[in-house]
Amino acid sequence: MNSRRYINNLKKIAEKHGTPVFVIDHDRIRENYREFTAALPRVQAYYAVKANSNPEIVRTLYRMGSSFDVASFPEFMIVYENIKNMAAKKRQDWIWDKIIYANTIKQIETLHKLDQFKPLVTFDNIAELHKIKVHCPHAGLCLRIRVPNTGSMVELSSKFGAHPGEAVDLILEAVKVGLVVEGISFHVGSQCNNFENYMQALQLCASIFKESASRGHRIKILDIGGGFPVRYNNKAKSFKVLARKLNAEIGRLFPKDIEILAEPGRFMVATGATLVAKVIGKAARDGKTCYYIDDGIYHTFSGVIFDHCNYPIRAFRDGPKKVCAVFGPTCDALDTISVAEELPELEIGDLVYAENIGAYSHASSTYFNGFPPAKVVHINR
Repeated sequence: MNSRRYINNLKKIAEKHGTPVFVIDHDRIRENYREFTAALPRVQAYYAVKANSNPEIVRTLYRMGSSFDVASFPEFMIVYENIKNMAAKKRQDWIWDKIIYANTIKQIETLHKLDQFKPLVTFDNIAELHKIKVHCPHAGLCLRIRVPNTGSMVELSSKFGAHPGEAVDLILEAVKVGLVVEGISFHVGSQCNNFENYMQALQLCASIFKESASRGHRIKILDIGGGFPVRYNNKAKSFKVLARKLNAEIGRLFPKDIEILAEPGRFMVATGATLVAKVIGKAARDGKTCYYIDDGIYHTFSGVIFDHCNYPIRAFRDGPKKVCAVFGPTCDALDTISVAEELPELEIGDLVYAENIGAYSHASSTYFNGFPPAKVVHINR
């Protein structure tokens, strides 16, 4: 729970910068990174930039030792341009150590741009493999396989991943055309509360590693993806429990010389930002008080739709609470943040806030209806 000092600081920021304002706390991001790396000491974190692509976050995480998972060439350049001068290594070595292009489907134009960097890229089908051979032949490859996503908040397996039974044939096809498959990757689905997904995925990967080696090609890298749960509420399972399970299973199934990667996005930034908004309207409908605020579903609360996530609204003022509805500012009925929020009596001009809103929120904001995304303010840089 936030301290009174932190809450008062949010109010001062809103008074200075206006609302809506998206407050990024770099101390919390650093804490999240330290928690992740302490719990999984064998795993190199590749921050999933799509969760929040703010350049200041990229720089903070780089200073902490993070590598990066990008899924588009603009994301690649956000990382490259913001930290290239901080890297002591040669460009190509630095790219290899610091960036994985983890979108399995890439435009031909993107592959042409990437080739000069000799990056590590993912693929999950033979057409993509042959496309990479023609347009990005200097890339290293990481084969993404399909694994169970049951119980995850956002399911990914229907769109991405080769069937595990096809994996070794794809690896050998890559070898045949003159490419090198460096690693195997998977993703159990975002905000995963079913840890058995990870256990099954690791066992599938171990089998692929063994079969591939038996057929003449040794895999060097295992990418365990993302999905690490954030404590949005008491229903979320413990990351520390998951980490213990992962450490034990990785140690049991994979040799010490296998490089282990992960792609945490939500875990790094979800708790690292708070939104402050203002009540701009108030009405009574069917016996329920309805508040309208200056941020909504098309903006920072976009995660309600795209990420299947809920962000409780909190008031700065005290008082008896009652169930009410909260809407965003646009002229669209979809712009409904909640129809069952518990808030005290508020007036037009009052401030409200939403915590743990750092991931898949501001990153997917739009300019719909002419309303711009929330202002961004950084603290504790």
